[in-house]
Amino acid sequence: MNAMGALSWAVDAVVVIYSLTVAISAPLIVAQGILPRRLFPAPLVAFKLWYAAKFDDYLTAEPPAFFRGLNWLELVFQWPLNIANVYGILAGRPWAATTSLMAGVSTLTSMAAILGDILGSGRATKKLLLVYVPYVAFAIVAILRGLTSGSGSPAGSLASYAWKKII
Repeated sequence: MNAMGALSWAVDAVVVIYSLTVAISAPLIVAQGILPRRLFPAPLVAFKLWYAAKFDDYLTAEPPAFFRGLNWLELVFQWPLNIANVYGILAGRPWAATTSLMAGVSTLTSMAAILGDILGSGRATKKLLLVYVPYVAFAIVAILRGLTSGSGSPAGSLASYAWKKII
């Protein structure tokens, strides 16, 4: 694998990991901020409460209206988009460039609002910033992947590597 193939593989891996975190956390954790608590098993509710306390995440503990709106965006738009993104990247589908771009732009827009509130409120802690700032980096990588993956060829990508290992 040449240097460009290795870079493409690494970018794909980062975007897949990012997309998997959204695909898993949206229905299990994020949805708790907008749907009735009775819909979730007690261990998931306890996990969310533990997380909010451990990381000083006041937005998750007592979500303001704008954050609940972003939760709806994540559940209704970003969740299915990131599931499609994982599949598209791993299956080497050419449209995965578009889903990566959409996921990255949507996440970066949400993070601008979230970090604006965290930094503007004076409630920013190192722990809280360590939770949210990586999503900015993931979003930028996803955007760059979407803008530079125009060939539609999965050669040298994470998909081709995975299929070679399977076959």
